[in-house]
Amino acid sequence: MQNVVVVGAGQAGAALVAKLRAEGYTGSLTLIGEEHAPPYQRPPLSKKYLMGEMALERLYLRPESFYAENGIDLHLDETVVAIDRADRRVIAGGQALPYDALALCTGAVPRRLPGAMGGELRGVHVVRTLADVDEMAPAIRPGARALVVGGGYIGLEAAAVCRTAGMEVTLIEAAPRILGRVAAPETADWFRGLHRARGVDIREGTALDRLTGEDHVTGAVLADGAELDLDLVIVGIGITPATALAESAGLTIDNGIATDELGRTSDPAIWAAGDCASFPWRGARIRLESVQNAIDQAEAVARNMLGADTPYDPHPWFWSDQYDVKLQIAGLNAGYTRVAVRPGASDLSASHWYFAGDRLIAVDAMNAPRDYMVGKRLIEAGKSPDPAAIADPATDLKALLAA
Repeated sequence: MQNVVVVGAGQAGAALVAKLRAEGYTGSLTLIGEEHAPPYQRPPLSKKYLMGEMALERLYLRPESFYAENGIDLHLDETVVAIDRADRRVIAGGQALPYDALALCTGAVPRRLPGAMGGELRGVHVVRTLADVDEMAPAIRPGARALVVGGGYIGLEAAAVCRTAGMEVTLIEAAPRILGRVAAPETADWFRGLHRARGVDIREGTALDRLTGEDHVTGAVLADGAELDLDLVIVGIGITPATALAESAGLTIDNGIATDELGRTSDPAIWAAGDCASFPWRGARIRLESVQNAIDQAEAVARNMLGADTPYDPHPWFWSDQYDVKLQIAGLNAGYTRVAVRPGASDLSASHWYFAGDRLIAVDAMNAPRDYMVGKRLIEAGKSPDPAAIADPATDLKALLAA
């Protein structure tokens, strides 16, 4: 393997090229990204960076000099328009780059409002890239009126930033409740209370009919007939895996670019990692959208590209920062049948423990780092304590690890 090309200069792509070099790969290594900036962190974009609390350079995953110093040919502002699988070349920037192995780390793209709803008006934003946040930043000011569309974690984080900046915020969720696809009603209730206490107008079971304005958004009409005067709209209705390049190359797509347990796609010379990739895990095919997975999966793929042949076995964890609350999530809650609620030391602390039957499968910990750490270790060890013991604040959680 003399030529490796990695498409996508996000968290996964950056981790993959660094791991290849760390594992001793000495051949040609090219990393291609569509954005102007070198690989950077996304989570602080909509928080510290947007609020002016983090300089641009601090977002970078590594100093820009790292890539040249490690023999990584970094192509920025460049889009791969095609993959020539027969001749093993990618077409980008008007040139054909040969590969012996190709890794697709193309990430995901945010869902946008259709033009018929007014989604093409200026002042309607998504939160995904540096350019998205730079475009939005001037509108984040005290007294401005914001509508957040979507009550998942992206939308709730956006609402928290806007309220912290002194804005008037309305959040609408078309489903019956916020966090409907990702968390239990107990966690939704907890965060609804948090946001309403901070002044966010949360309207559940409320869809958007259309945005109004001639060029720039000035208002919204909701499906229930309510009208809002607005200065900006933030759309947080989820993301979809960026599979267009893989599809055009004829690779198998199944909730993302389908890979085997090693990270190899339906073409043995092409691999995939990060938000764009789905993979088999414990009898199902899953796709994980998180920084942790992007790094871990990319590093596993790098090792497997070099011959490790080790199946990727993730230990999922996630986080969300809202106001002065840090939510930490361990495990995956799909298929849960009951939730044990453990009170915290204050009104801004609690943890929710998900069980599928008698088996502990996930934990949501709000300002409860000990609960999170214990829960994560229990899940990884395959241990399932009694839900009643979890819910009892007198229970010493650490003792459960030794049980």
